[in-house]
Amino acid sequence: MPGQQPRRFSLLRYARSQGSMNFQRVLGRMGGGLVFLAAALLATLYASQKTFRVYPSLEPYDDVSLPPDYQEKTEWIFARLMYPEHPNALFSRRYRFGGSMDWREGGTSWTQDYPRADRHFSLALRRLTRISARSVEQPVNLDDDDDVYDFPWLCAGEMGDWKLTASQAKKLRDYLLRGGFLMLDDFWGAEEWNGFAGEIKRVLPDRAWSELTTDHPLFNCVYDLRGPMSRLQVPTIQFWNQDYDPKDPQSQLQTIFRGEGSKEMHVRALLDDHQRMMVLAIHNSDVSDGWEREGENELYFRRYSEQIAYPLGINVIFYLMTH
Repeated sequence: MPGQQPRRFSLLRYARSQGSMNFQRVLGRMGGGLVFLAAALLATLYASQKTFRVYPSLEPYDDVSLPPDYQEKTEWIFARLMYPEHPNALFSRRYRFGGSMDWREGGTSWTQDYPRADRHFSLALRRLTRISARSVEQPVNLDDDDDVYDFPWLCAGEMGDWKLTASQAKKLRDYLLRGGFLMLDDFWGAEEWNGFAGEIKRVLPDRAWSELTTDHPLFNCVYDLRGPMSRLQVPTIQFWNQDYDPKDPQSQLQTIFRGEGSKEMHVRALLDDHQRMMVLAIHNSDVSDGWEREGENELYFRRYSEQIAYPLGINVIFYLMTH
């Protein structure tokens, strides 16, 4: 009703307290008469949302002003996972400035593309769907009590750089097994994949990767993205060859090459015992640059943001929150 205060409730936290393994079981306990989209929205319906906070970005370009709705209580929030970076992280500032920087204060690997990508995508979600979304992100620190359990959907990038503590790995494992989801992108080549895979193995040691093709329903649940996986590859804008011709292998290589093992895009998932997706890793593609760079280059936006990055992100949210 107009003027009514939104009900604050975290379905994920309820699932955790009940020992449920996924949202579908929790929804069943709560009555089960919800249509599937309403069920999806209830996953984050007016959670006990922590006070909004913003940190310095690794990229000064991403220092953007706050939109007017940053304090709204909404049904969905872009939650970005904060993490400590590996001592040898590619973007570690200790090598640039001769000292270390506290990852809890921003300015390290987890802030790559943050917050511009987060806000552009959240705004697109508001415009292109009927999901009630706040157009600012929420950084989530696994060390902050039970804060992570209020956000069923987490996103992170530069995953070749992360290095979790034992307690953070345990918290993330609990979060994922109880219904949470983690989407990852913007890491390239065999070296970064191996660094990431070693860390996620500490989180979910008994899970094996499933390689997805575009025949998976995730790629067709809202926008039809079926076809060759290579068609969905989003280059980082700094590596992008504007004269890229899909029929010319050399121009393609110049556009996407980021080291050994970076040529082909892979989408891999880790599933729980009920075949629910817990982790989605988009390797050798920079989906978040497709969100971040809106307004910077018209050709890049039309080719990658409009046709790939936004549709893929919306498909991921729709599929995950309804399965």
